[in-house]
Amino acid sequence: MLVLVAPGQGAQTPGFLTPWLDLPGVEDRLRALSAAIDLDLVHYGTNADADEIRDTAIAQPLLVAAGIVSTTALGAVRPGAVAGHSVGEITAAVSAGVLDDIAALTLVRRRGLAMAEAAAVTATGMSALLGGDPEVTVPHLEKLGLTPANVNGAGQIVAAGTLEQLAALNEDKPEGVRKVVPLKVAGAFHTHHMAPAVETLAKAAAELAPADPTVRYVSNKDGRTVATGAEVLERLVGQVANPVRWDLCMETFKELGATAIIEVCPGGTLVGLAKRALPGVKTLALKTPDDLDAARELLSEHGAA
Repeated sequence: MLVLVAPGQGAQTPGFLTPWLDLPGVEDRLRALSAAIDLDLVHYGTNADADEIRDTAIAQPLLVAAGIVSTTALGAVRPGAVAGHSVGEITAAVSAGVLDDIAALTLVRRRGLAMAEAAAVTATGMSALLGGDPEVTVPHLEKLGLTPANVNGAGQIVAAGTLEQLAALNEDKPEGVRKVVPLKVAGAFHTHHMAPAVETLAKAAAELAPADPTVRYVSNKDGRTVATGAEVLERLVGQVANPVRWDLCMETFKELGATAIIEVCPGGTLVGLAKRALPGVKTLALKTPDDLDAARELLSEHGAA
């Protein structure tokens, strides 16, 4: 059973979409999506520098667009389940048939703008903690006023809060944590700092007409599968100001009998977590079109094509 997953913010790198434009139809599709949301995805995916694509309002639609074009390039795909990390949940909603391309990009554009506006109120950020025991790490973060915004499993928790709180964390790491790594994001996502964005996103979601998922859709909220499009949208809205429980998503993959995972462009982060948390499960990161043949072979082997 194959699971198709989509990465979240921070996975983007300068020029990562450049090789995909060599595929027939990709540039035209990206330009159509760009026109729909008034954002030049081709420019930001090919020529923009790291600082430009770090902007939340740009990074989020760019990542969803990349996930859509790389999934489409795979051909007819019917995985056993889909999931996405943070904004990757919107990519997963497209893969599950809940939203079409334009609806997804319209929603993520408004999400990114609203979260960027919320992030501008206070100087905040996020840092990944590598190693340690969650039962020790989480109380330590809360003592510092930080939120465990992403509980990723495989020995990784992402802390979010003000820059002052994150600086205090660097000086006072939880016992067992090997390293604290600042993330390439522009705010404390999935925390109370994002509460102002929830209302904006709820209004945007109310304008959409979601379909029910055609494959299992695994939610960041609690790792549970969601059966209706309405609930998918509801969870997408609430997720902005609540922690991502990727650890629970991976537990669900295991319970469902996952034997392979493909992470769509720009793949790598979630595959890395899966390699540590799900030994024996085959993984593939879809970084460039050069990875398509191997991805299609994996799809064929695991009965999802």
